[in-house]
Amino acid sequence: MNRVVYIDGHYYPKDEARVSVFDHGFLYGDGVFEGIRAYNGRVWKLDDHLVRLYESAKSVMLDIPLSPAAMAEAVVETLRRNDLREAYVRLVVSRGPGDLGLDPRRCPRPTVVVIADTISLFPEAVYVDGLKVVTVATRRNQNEALNPRIKSLNYLNSILAKLDANHLGYHEVLIMNSEGFITEGTGDNIFIVRRGVLITPPNTSGILEGVTRAVVLDLAKTAGLPASETDFTRHDLYTAEECFLTGTAAEVIPVVEVDGRSIGNGKPGPATLALTKAFRAKTQAEGTEIFPRPRQARAS
Repeated sequence: MNRVVYIDGHYYPKDEARVSVFDHGFLYGDGVFEGIRAYNGRVWKLDDHLVRLYESAKSVMLDIPLSPAAMAEAVVETLRRNDLREAYVRLVVSRGPGDLGLDPRRCPRPTVVVIADTISLFPEAVYVDGLKVVTVATRRNQNEALNPRIKSLNYLNSILAKLDANHLGYHEVLIMNSEGFITEGTGDNIFIVRRGVLITPPNTSGILEGVTRAVVLDLAKTAGLPASETDFTRHDLYTAEECFLTGTAAEVIPVVEVDGRSIGNGKPGPATLALTKAFRAKTQAEGTEIFPRPRQARAS
């Protein structure tokens, strides 16, 4: 099926979807985006993603020309027109066309794009057997320079780390901040279980506040698993009982080896497996409906 793409209120066949070469999203990475999942005919955590999108836009003084409700409808309608019940949605808001200078004031109207398709980041086997990762020399951007809490179109920091992963022969790597604390992967948050406590870095360490990360923290609370948002080092990681990564695209993926050191017994741990099961159950049962369900006839 030929996909269709939403651009500024219109739907175009994939091969005809175009934006201006003068768009500052293309020229300078000036814009924000979200990656959103659909499961079982429902858009997962749509409102949460839109909150983060509009917060990112406000932080960079980008006025999104659609209300959150209209943006939600654009996402759902794009999925409908592509007849997708299981999908990955890329929602992009760029500064829009301007001139060749940096000044955002030269861009009178932002560009809004919604793409719906499928995605697969990692081989299925690693979800069962676990992922092996390494830490790399590339450091996460400092909050004072380009705050990672802004989900901007400028992903060069993560791309540099992904180049490290490719060079070293790994599917994923872990990035530290300038203080030597573990922050996240190239596109996913990290959790460890150490001494019976679920630990993830705080948002002040240089991470994106992941939607899946928040869900996992809630699931841990429901399960009675102690959780803490605390900085940790490679030593804490090496000596953890369990480790896993979370992200909209990655979902929940166990990590069984870091820098050549086995995590726990070298297999996905019980907390990881339980949280993964609970996460998958929620994704199949919750979310914004894509296709209207037929109403049940009233009893006469």
